[in-house]
Amino acid sequence: MNHFYGKSFLKECDFTAQELNYLIDFSLHLKKMKKNNIPHKYLEGKNIALLFEKNSTRTRSAFTVAANDLGAHPEFLGKNDIQFGTKESVADTAKIIGSMFDGIEFRGFLQENVEELAKYSGVPVWNGLTDEWHPTQMIADFMTLKEEFGSLAGLTLVYVGDGRNNMANSLLVTSAMLGVNIHIAAPKDLQPAKEVQSLAKKYAKESKANILITEDVKTAVKNADAIYTDVWISMGEDIDYAKRISQLLPYQINKELLAATGKKHTIVLHCLPAFHDKNTIMGKKLAEQFKVSELEITDEVFLGKQSRVFIEGENRLHSIKAIMAATLSELFIPEEYFD
Repeated sequence: MNHFYGKSFLKECDFTAQELNYLIDFSLHLKKMKKNNIPHKYLEGKNIALLFEKNSTRTRSAFTVAANDLGAHPEFLGKNDIQFGTKESVADTAKIIGSMFDGIEFRGFLQENVEELAKYSGVPVWNGLTDEWHPTQMIADFMTLKEEFGSLAGLTLVYVGDGRNNMANSLLVTSAMLGVNIHIAAPKDLQPAKEVQSLAKKYAKESKANILITEDVKTAVKNADAIYTDVWISMGEDIDYAKRISQLLPYQINKELLAATGKKHTIVLHCLPAFHDKNTIMGKKLAEQFKVSELEITDEVFLGKQSRVFIEGENRLHSIKAIMAATLSELFIPEEYFD
């Protein structure tokens, strides 16, 4: 039987810690199959709708290649192809798309939209990112940690920067679920919402994970096995850029912060894209305007030997493939795995 069959993945706590661990292990297995050119067409003949209100390089590429590798046909529908809340309600869209497709990926703004898609479509729905959560990214991230360290038990993951965004939320809750110590270093007004902290603390009580949320970045990174960051300015965010950059520069991942871990083998993660140089239009504009050539991470660290950002990026493919295969195919998964 398949424990996951027909289920949606809208936020991390849709699944148990055991189920998340299974998806991580299955991702690693599928990566080996891909590298060894072993076919794994678990979704032969299926059709997958990819709904994108927000653009993405990695999420779109990963879902497209994953669907093709699994034998399914992906169909991309961008923001001009879906009419959520303008010409058609989410519920009406869900019913139609669910009648034509076997599974739906959604990447957009409102968590309630992906929840409504799952409620009315009648097919598995996968959250490729909303303003609140980024669950598919989590399987790739913890897969990368397990690949690097062999086990998740006892690891310490530190997130630095804007602690109120979807990445910080997801990393905080997922770490707490999986028993990974999680530290978040962020200015007081950029720390995770109280309800997200409460949810994480509930899981940490069960898993024995240590949670630390602090303004003191040097204390946070001590003994870190991995340091993680994300962009400081999100797409379309209406903020004072100068204030945000000034506020977060002390939380930049640079060689000094990496040295402050006290460990030689600390790795660096970033969900990408990253402002690590001036080789983008926005990066150049910000550099000229605010006299900074690098933002959340320095180029030296981003391209350095401790960086795993490109492995992490590739792992989006294998992890998304595992999520799709587990929830949409009739794989045999022994039930005792979840006992």
